[in-house]
Amino acid sequence: MSSGHLIRMGHSNRPQTLEAVQAFCDAIQQPDPALVLFFCSDAYDLDLVATELARRFTDLPVLGCSTAGEIGPMGCLDHSISGVSLSRAGFTATVGCIDSLHEFEVTDGKAFVDEQLRRLNRSTPNADAQNSFALMLIDGLSLAEEKITRSLQNALGRIRLIGGSAGDGMDFSKTLVYWNGTFQSDRAAMVLISTPLPFRIFKIQHFRPTSERLVVTAADMSKRLVTEINGLPAAQEYARLIGVPVDALSAEHFAAVPLLVLIDGTSYTRSIQKANPDGSLTFFCAIEEGIVMRVAQSEDILSNIQQSFAEIRAQMGPPALTLGFDCILRKLENQRLGLNSDMSSIFQHHHTVGLNTYGEQYCGVHVTQTLTGVAIGDARV
Repeated sequence: MSSGHLIRMGHSNRPQTLEAVQAFCDAIQQPDPALVLFFCSDAYDLDLVATELARRFTDLPVLGCSTAGEIGPMGCLDHSISGVSLSRAGFTATVGCIDSLHEFEVTDGKAFVDEQLRRLNRSTPNADAQNSFALMLIDGLSLAEEKITRSLQNALGRIRLIGGSAGDGMDFSKTLVYWNGTFQSDRAAMVLISTPLPFRIFKIQHFRPTSERLVVTAADMSKRLVTEINGLPAAQEYARLIGVPVDALSAEHFAAVPLLVLIDGTSYTRSIQKANPDGSLTFFCAIEEGIVMRVAQSEDILSNIQQSFAEIRAQMGPPALTLGFDCILRKLENQRLGLNSDMSSIFQHHHTVGLNTYGEQYCGVHVTQTLTGVAIGDARV
């Protein structure tokens, strides 16, 4: 099966909201779509975005979020809207929404997922882990990603979940998820997608652990706050470990030298959001007291992603579509190194649509400074 007629990608950076949304909608229009996914800068009038999308796509699942940058056919941009529509001829999709994330309990995930699976199986009775995956968008400032991701993945079983945390540029003020005609904070939405096309779920990070170990000796997990590392003020000890003065710590240092934790034999990045005046560190992920982490050493970010995509192509051929969730800290690193154009070209070559996030989800784990996603191919291999 060729996927060329099944997928329509769009990307617009027109400065006026209505013109941008209309150009995007025109690009992804197709006769019988099963789903629309979009990623939108909050520099636009999001109420107007919501109104226009609801007008253009009636009786159709439309899922999206605000971003810290958009990825699409035009590459990596700010102040744009990107996205994709998927045809019913090649895809089945069901979407469910969780509002009031602060009230969500881990046990709530099973009932939510079971309902989505029942809906999917009514239209695709043979849906399973071989032909289906789950994708989630979530409020990036909710501090709820860990419990939501873990709960949904446990309920999904072998069907794997990937996703991204919504952003708002570099403001860290209000992040929004769109579903059923409105943008809302404190919200997550999950779509189950089934397709006969080949696909590969992936996690790409360009860091490896060094021998430098550290122990979190005091933390407030609910606030993602670490107050002590190795029994010393967290910011002071982190600064010592990376060899800079504590009062010089900046977002560039956090992007260049994150920390890694080992989970079931796999390294996951634990990135720092900011250093606080009281000497504590705020992370993008929850950190428990007693956890052992290692200082990360960076590999070449371009070579790393090129190699990773080469492995995907070797497994399933060239992607017809890659849905990608790329951390804001990776974007900052690309900017610092002058690699924006190179990264845009790589994403365009692999037909990537997605966003820069405040965090990523991969198979039940909330991560940062990572590119997660799914590559969808043209034919079975």
